[in-house]
Amino acid sequence: MKYFLFILLILTGIASADALTGRVVGISDGDTLTLLDASKVQHKIRLAAIDAPEKSQAFGNKSKQALSDLCFDKQASIEVVDTHRYGRTVGEVSCAGNNANEAMVRSGMAWVYRKYAKGYPGLYKLEDEAKAARRGLWVDSNPVPPWEWRKLGFK
Repeated sequence: MKYFLFILLILTGIASADALTGRVVGISDGDTLTLLDASKVQHKIRLAAIDAPEKSQAFGNKSKQALSDLCFDKQASIEVVDTHRYGRTVGEVSCAGNNANEAMVRSGMAWVYRKYAKGYPGLYKLEDEAKAARRGLWVDSNPVPPWEWRKLGFK
């Protein structure tokens, strides 16, 4: 029984380390924000499973503004999924109770990032709905996904 309780305590500690909470103090673009936690530590957060237009790309500024409207200066909780190769935390983001990852795709302000969307099947449906309704970036007849834009050398 003591062994079981010890394991449970360890797992509880690990689970709580996989979540962050705080106030959103910055928006870099449509898929990256900065969270300030209760200890006044800033965390750069990349929204998991989505990719927003680059700043120089069509809808880049509108996508950034959409994430700002959704999250800036609001309380947020982050379910940490991974650490990005550039050191940013990757997570599922909830701002004031709204799933920001889903909201960005639903509004047509981000694509499902297919390369990293395993475990997020619901995002594809939201993207299809946004595309069919011609919301956001889907107003363009053939929008270029950001991962292709970057391959072309644009940033």
